[in-house]
Amino acid sequence: MRGLNVSRVTEFTLLGFSAFPQLQPALFSLFLLMYLCTLLGNLLITATVRSERGLHTPMYLFLCALSVSEVLYTVAITPRMLADLLAARHAISLRACASQMFFSFTFGFTHSFLLTAMGYDRYVAICHPLRYPVLMGARGCARLVAWSWAGGCVMGLVVTASIFHLTFCGPSRIHHFACHVPPLVKLACGRDVPAVALGVGAVCITALLGCLLLILLSYACIVAALLKIPSAEGRRKAFSTCASHLTVVVVHYGFASVIYLKPRGPRSPEGDTLMGFTYTVLTPFLSPIIFSLRNKELKAAMKKTFLSRLSPDKL
Repeated sequence: MRGLNVSRVTEFTLLGFSAFPQLQPALFSLFLLMYLCTLLGNLLITATVRSERGLHTPMYLFLCALSVSEVLYTVAITPRMLADLLAARHAISLRACASQMFFSFTFGFTHSFLLTAMGYDRYVAICHPLRYPVLMGARGCARLVAWSWAGGCVMGLVVTASIFHLTFCGPSRIHHFACHVPPLVKLACGRDVPAVALGVGAVCITALLGCLLLILLSYACIVAALLKIPSAEGRRKAFSTCASHLTVVVVHYGFASVIYLKPRGPRSPEGDTLMGFTYTVLTPFLSPIIFSLRNKELKAAMKKTFLSRLSPDKL
């Protein structure tokens, strides 16, 4: 990142929720509770999948990897946001800002790639059940997870290197609670800023829409296969294995579209901050809840695993 050595700005100030000073204690309590619930929910899913041998299948191994990426994503952003809600000074160094952007984009895009892999897993399970053990064996599952993490790292590196290659001349006030691309681009100077901003936006939108298109194609094939099942009960059971994944996809891409596909025009910094909250805090909070409540097999495994340890005489 050559821009680090020539930038005039050596640190930024994250304004975050400073426009709502009276609400900051309440926001801290709310965000802390959501953060702890996010960590607890994902750790419970990971521990359940690991301890229950009946869940050692590609679908739940993907879910376990998804939970890990979600935990790391929230750790990259939320603790800093919580600290700033209580701190009087909200300064962040250039290198710390770059690190936060790299890890948030890495784990965020890893999440998208894993959702795509999970869609492919459901497609193979329903449309090609006889070939499922071959196509989605342990090696195939590990490869998809590895490619998802590698793709996330590439996206994080490309976005971060592109943004921090720019020169930041000031002011140094970021109207956001994290080192997000749009507010940082506004602080950059130089003739190549518009081209970099356009390129970064195009890369992010292309990756997200590409993942979404693959998921939609998977579900189009799944729906076509379900329509061939003669009994309504058979169709219901087959689709029930996709319900939680499909719900998380809708939530994930619904909130992502608010960030990346919002129309151009005059917007208040406070509005951008609130919209950023939906994707960076609310989405990770909802994901483990959706998987836990809408997946009967996982919910039963959680009860069996943890209630048996708390009260073995009742089971």
